[in-house]
Amino acid sequence: MSDSVTKPRPQFRNLGLKDLLFGIKQPPAAKASILHRISGALLFLALPVILVPLFAQSVQSPESFASMREWVANPLCKLVLLVLMWGYFHHFCAGIRYLTLDLHWGVDRESSQRSGAVVIGAALVLTVIFGLKLFGAW
Repeated sequence: MSDSVTKPRPQFRNLGLKDLLFGIKQPPAAKASILHRISGALLFLALPVILVPLFAQSVQSPESFASMREWVANPLCKLVLLVLMWGYFHHFCAGIRYLTLDLHWGVDRESSQRSGAVVIGAALVLTVIFGLKLFGAW
């Protein structure tokens, strides 16, 4: 009979959303990939609900453009547009990153992590710049 008893491996079956978002440390490339999927889904779902109706209203007549402009002046609408701008900028920058990865540029670990961080940073910087313009900073 054996005196040493092996302990079973711990099982974590109670992971919540907080643990998945903040408890597990992901590298920048993984975060960029996850955010690329989220931004793509966001843009896809917003296209028929928000973007196409806004565009259709803006090109119908000068009066409809004026009413659309009043609607877009609402701060809540500006926040929605700010989130959509972030989605577009992130999806665009990450798409360029994936095109370069398809060309086998920057596929080693260090440059891949660096490019993931650059994508996240560039999308945030572009969002801040255009968000300041949206909210009337200049």
